[in-house]
Amino acid sequence: MATTVVPTGSTTRPAATRQPAARRLRDEATGRGVVGTLLLYAMLLILSVLILAPLLWMLSTSFKTTGDATALPPEWIPPTPTVEGYTRLFADAQAPLLRWLGNSVLVGVLHTVLVLATASAAAYPLARMRFPGRRLIFALIIATLFVPGFVFLMPNYLIVDGLGWLDSVWALVVPGAASAFGVFFLVQFFQSLPAELEEAALIDGANRWQIFVRVVLPLSRAPLATLGLLSFLGSWNDFLWPLYVLFNPEQLTLPAGLATLRGAYATDFPAVMAGAAIASVPVLILFAFVQRYVIAGVARSGLKG
Repeated sequence: MATTVVPTGSTTRPAATRQPAARRLRDEATGRGVVGTLLLYAMLLILSVLILAPLLWMLSTSFKTTGDATALPPEWIPPTPTVEGYTRLFADAQAPLLRWLGNSVLVGVLHTVLVLATASAAAYPLARMRFPGRRLIFALIIATLFVPGFVFLMPNYLIVDGLGWLDSVWALVVPGAASAFGVFFLVQFFQSLPAELEEAALIDGANRWQIFVRVVLPLSRAPLATLGLLSFLGSWNDFLWPLYVLFNPEQLTLPAGLATLRGAYATDFPAVMAGAAIASVPVLILFAFVQRYVIAGVARSGLKG
């Protein structure tokens, strides 16, 4: 009978001895993974509640009576649900809600188009071209991000007044069209594009403008959609600037118009919340269409140093 000789210094252990140790390590790793996953989901749940609570309270208040909206202690579920807030809002001749909504959509779209045009046209040469003072210009653009927006209020007003744009849509669209954040955001993305694509286009005889329009912009749909959404939201939610430059109630945008529903001694909270709920619908629809581009744009551009 053959005899198997095991070397004296061998550290090899039988399989039956190794399996419990491997299983124990796997179980410990699985346990830590389960605990970490549960903590992550718990944090996400808490953040979701904190984010959704104001929206749910807005929607709930819009279906309350005036007395229920100001009752103490407040109640999340309306005791007697009603649509009187929406009825009063649309029946008020002093509050042309649909006109305000149309003004906000028009201003948001025009502002977004101008921001995308100016930011992309400024970001591409800063990211791809080499010329004297390029770094200084980019640094100055970034420096404006640290200046509070309130500082530009009076200079912008004087410029708009000098151009004769007061009480017009151009007073809301043009002043914020030069977006320093948009330039910074797109520069990060343009720098991440492979230079070989542009070199190939140059070899084929394309000039810089053709490369920018036919090569760079089609590859930049995700960051452009992200910047467009952020620009539209900024214009849509703007409250202070329209109050300064618009005087005709019919020219107001939705946030500024809803503020006029607040009286000196009493506020119709159901009507105000109904208007806020209506104002949130276009934004939610827009985000539903561009959310995948937003996620891709942030992952591609926002994480690049």
